[in-house]
This record gives sequence, structure tokens and C-alpha cells, in this order.
Amino acid sequence: EVGEPFKEEKAVAKYLRFNCPTKSTNMMGHRVDYFIASKAVDCLLDSKWAKAKKGEEALFTTRESVVDYCNRLLKKQFFHRALKVMKMKPDKDTKKEKEKGKAESGKEEEKKSKKESGKDEKSKKEKEKEKKKDGEKDECKKDDTPGTPKKKETKRKFKLEPHEDQVFLDGNEVYVWIYDPVHFKTFAMGLVLVIAVIAATLFPLWPAEMRVGVYYLSVGAGCFVASILLLAVARCILFLIIWLITGGRHHFWFLPNLTADVGFIDSFRPLYTHEYKGPKADSKKEEKAESKKQQKYDSEEKSDSEKKEEEDGKTEATRNSGTDGSGGERHSDTDSDRREDDRSQHSSGNGNDFEMITKEELEQQTDEGDCEEEEEEDTESGPSHGKS
Repeated sequence: EVGEPFKEEKAVAKYLRFNCPTKSTNMMGHRVDYFIASKAVDCLLDSKWAKAKKGEEALFTTRESVVDYCNRLLKKQFFHRALKVMKMKPDKDTKKEKEKGKAESGKEEEKKSKKESGKDEKSKKEKEKEKKKDGEKDECKKDDTPGTPKKKETKRKFKLEPHEDQVFLDGNEVYVWIYDPVHFKTFAMGLVLVIAVIAATLFPLWPAEMRVGVYYLSVGAGCFVASILLLAVARCILFLIIWLITGGRHHFWFLPNLTADVGFIDSFRPLYTHEYKGPKADSKKEEKAESKKQQKYDSEEKSDSEKKEEEDGKTEATRNSGTDGSGGERHSDTDSDRREDDRSQHSSGNGNDFEMITKEELEQQTDEGDCEEEEEEDTESGPSHGKS
């Protein structure tokens, strides 16, 4: 004899019903919800009954204690144990499998007869088998690499049937729910609907101000819906007018997302869209413009190359002229450079641009200048005598 459940047992069963993961399936022609025993045990071990309160012991301390408590719930018919029965394949599939088995057996017999024929054939077959195995291994590696699409795993279908031994066991056993309490949300929604229906039926008894307010609200809602319908029709008419006037070149949509499957605010975004689909002449003009740009670019590249060639020619000419120069001119250049260096040293020695020079220094400088002029004249006269 099984008595009525206590309040604590109802609370635990209700917690399990709404927190333990469940799945739905058909059983004996009815839609039922079922759960797995190991997940139910884990759910109760994480509940408030597994934590000890002050002055009281915890209801669930180990998995065995949870299993014992679930056995009590099973006896009080909160749920019952079920058996998974795998669905058999139809007869057509079994016949095909039998035919495949016969064909494979015939092939094996042929292979045996060939193996007995000679040792050479055996060695060849063994090599082929090894190659096939290597190819299969490579394919397996490719399948394991990330990015390759994996084959879909075919789930075997099953059905539930009531089990003979009604005992709660910790594992992958299946249990079907009998206890189906009403959730608080569904209860609240139903209560709100009932109150709304009663209030609507008592509309004539409402105060005058409330009735006038509801009237204006209903009129405003009706006008809003009518305006949206008129906008939907008007935007289509506007699109047709612009499309006919421009010969199908301009596609103008006012509020393009008004009738799209989007949110209320997104249906008014963007305000309009415009697309131009002109004839082929426009595309030819664009191609001509692109060809002109390419020609200009090519001409600029050519001018740059010509400038580089001219600069190279100038540098070569200067080099040739430098090699043809005489040794006397080089000496003269070096002498003039030396003079400039001496003058700069005199000016920079005391840090002043102008300084006082004695008469003796002036006479020495003039004598040096006369000697250098005589040497230059001698160098110039030398090549002239040679030429004569």
C-alpha cells in the first residue's frame, strides 16, 4: 500500500520536473516526457536539499541517498521506468544486406582460388592491400584535420515501452514522467486572460471617462493601421510612376523595409533607396574614359623614361670631356684651390674677417703670385711649341 505523497516529496518532484533536462517522445500512442536517471541524481545533488541547514542534516549527501529517495517517488507514481526498444529496419533493407553478404562471400571464394594458383599473385595482392591501407590512413588523417566536413552520424530510432521491473537505478535508465504540475507562468497568464475577458464583458459598467479614453485609443489604433496600409499602396504607385517615366532606368523605393520581416523601428529605416540601371551607352562612355586615363598614364611614363635617357647622355658627355682635359689645367685648378684655402685660413685664424697685414707679408705674397704666373705662362707655351 502506497500512501499519499508528503509536501517535501511534492516539492522535490516539482523541482526535478522543471530543472532536470527532459525529452519528449511517443509511447503507446501518447506524447510523453522522459529523463535519464544519472542526470536526475546530479540535479538533486546540486539542489538546496543537498546543503545542510543550521541544526538540520542534509537530505541528500551521496548518490545512494538520492537513489533511495527516487525509489520512494517512483513507488508514489511520480514517474515510472521505461525500456528503450530499437526500431527494426524494413524487409527491403534486410534483403539488400543478404544479397551484399552473398556477393562478398563469392568474391572471397574467388580470391582464395587465385591465391592457390601461384606465389607471385599473392605478393602482388599483398602489395595492393598495403597501398589501400595507406590510402585509407591518409583519408582518415584528412578527415581528422579541422575544416574538413564530417559525415553526419545517423541516430538510431527507438520507441519506449513500460518496463517490468519498476526500480530506480543510477545510470542511463529511462524514466517517463507521470507527475505534470502547472507552472507558475502558465497559471499567471491564464489568470490575466480570464480577468481581461471579464473586464471586456463589463464594459458598459465602466465609468464614462474610461469608456471615452478606450474609444479614442481604439480610433487611434485603427487610424495607425490604415495609414500603414495606405503607405504600402502609395509607395508601390510611386515606384511604378518613376519607373515608367524613366523607362526602367531609375528604381526608387520609399520606405523599402515597410513590408519586410523586420522590427517595428527597422521597418521605417532607411527612408528611401535609389538605384540607377542605365543603358549600355553609359558603360561605353565609362570604358572610353578609362582608356583615356590609361593613355595619359602611359605618356607620362614615356616622358619620364626620356628624361632619364637625356640625363644619362649628359653624364656620359661630361665624363668624356673630363678625360680629354690636359694635365696643366688640373695643376692650375689645384693651385687656385690652395690659394683660397690659404686665404680662408688667414681670415679664420684670429676669428676676424679683416685683419692688419705688414709690408713684409704683402711683398712676400706679391712675389709668390708673380712666380705662379710665370709658371702658368711656361706651361701654356710648352704645348704650343710642341704643336708647331
